Amino acid sequence: MPKTDRALTQLRRICLALPDTKETITWGQPHFRVGEKIFAGYGEERDWVAIGFKLTMEHADLAVRDSRFRRAPYVGHKGWVSLDASRITDWGEVRGYIRESYELIAPKKSLAKLKTPA
Repeated sequence: MPKTDRALTQLRRICLALPDTKETITWGQPHFRVGEKIFAGYGEERDWVAIGFKLTMEHADLAVRDSRFRRAPYVGHKGWVSLDASRITDWGEVRGYIRESYELIAPKKSLAKLKTPA
């Protein structure tokens, strides 16, 4: 199995373990939603396969200093970043980014279902 397919499998595990989430195909690629709002995505982006998610603006500004990240097309100015899926070595780190994105996007009723605070 290619490393990027393993990345999608791991991303699914992380995203779908969060309350009120689902996977949809949006713009031809897998995206993960809480309610009807996207909090993470996966797919080809320019020259790499990326995992996209939203961070606080301050966190996004720090993340893009690392060459594994870049601002996401169209929504990077709102804190969305893309992570090169082929360069992931620590899925705990990715889980933290996804959790941050979820918490920024999810409605209060979904946030209340989280077992532990971030």
